[in-house]
Amino acid sequence: MPQMMPLNWMLLFVFFSVLLIYFNILNFYITYYKPKYKLQSYKAYNKTMNWKW
Repeated sequence: MPQMMPLNWMLLFVFFSVLLIYFNILNFYITYYKPKYKLQSYKAYNKTMNWKW
């Protein structure tokens, strides 16, 4: 139906705009974001977990 065509284009534009913003945020957190707290190292975590062995 030609009457619905502008609505479909609008929804596609909104969908891909949100998708672009989502991937930009994801890329920021994957590449540039440095958390302020430091995670414990794996060796220190391993020493606390080997009490049974």
